[in-house]
Amino acid sequence: MVSITALWLPILLSAVIVFVASSILHMVLPFHRSDYRKLPDEGKVTDALRAVGVTPGPVYSFPHCTHKDMKSPEIVEKFKRGPVGLINVMPSGPPAMGKHLGLWFVYCVVVSIFVAFVAGSTLTPGTRYLLAFHLTGLVAFMAYGVGQLQDSIWKAQAWSVTAKGVFDGLIYALLTAGTFGWLWPK
Repeated sequence: MVSITALWLPILLSAVIVFVASSILHMVLPFHRSDYRKLPDEGKVTDALRAVGVTPGPVYSFPHCTHKDMKSPEIVEKFKRGPVGLINVMPSGPPAMGKHLGLWFVYCVVVSIFVAFVAGSTLTPGTRYLLAFHLTGLVAFMAYGVGQLQDSIWKAQAWSVTAKGVFDGLIYALLTAGTFGWLWPK
């Protein structure tokens, strides 16, 4: 067993490495540029949303119904007519990139803490690089990659967008695993 305090360096370094890698994937490479599209007649849609008073926070679904009402003829007709969707509304104003990046870094640290906890509870000092790499990579992939799948399952996100997120998660997991394997206590 390895204490989590003995793993502070791989925790922080892997979080920094994943943070930098994600910045490169999202801001430098063209890989994710097609993930979002502009609404047709964006001004008309945003004016309509503003006019009806949508607010940040809840996820809006349309047509909206309870599970009990899903089979009613009126709701079935609304689903057939379409469109069907979900809308997330963010606070007005320019995107708060500093806040988002800060939260993303905290998330990377939290993932690395969980990786360290699982690996530290399972492995011993002197564990071979490949074994430490394998276990830490698997745990990191569960956090960064596998969780992406539910957005296509439940929120109708395009599978191509999800596949890119899973691929990103694999890269982050490999970087995390490499860091933990390299810095695993001897």
